Amino acid sequence: MKDQIDELTLLLLYLTSFKDDEGPFEVLRSWKGYPFESLDELKEARCIVGSNRAKSVVLTEDGEKQARELMEKYHIKVE
Repeated sequence: MKDQIDELTLLLLYLTSFKDDEGPFEVLRSWKGYPFESLDELKEARCIVGSNRAKSVVLTEDGEKQARELMEKYHIKVE
């Protein structure tokens, strides 16, 4: 069950993300109002990055890719 919670947390981070300018780069940022244990797991898996003190995280390229794959897995389409 824990793996599914981590998957769905990543998916929710992706679906609720917004574009943010981080210096010369544009990144996807999301507020981290999700279980800290799942956020820690996603950070260890290098799907997200960010400070523990910040209120948001940045999705990595790998995190974005995995989230798009999860959208297909769970048959989610964004219009």
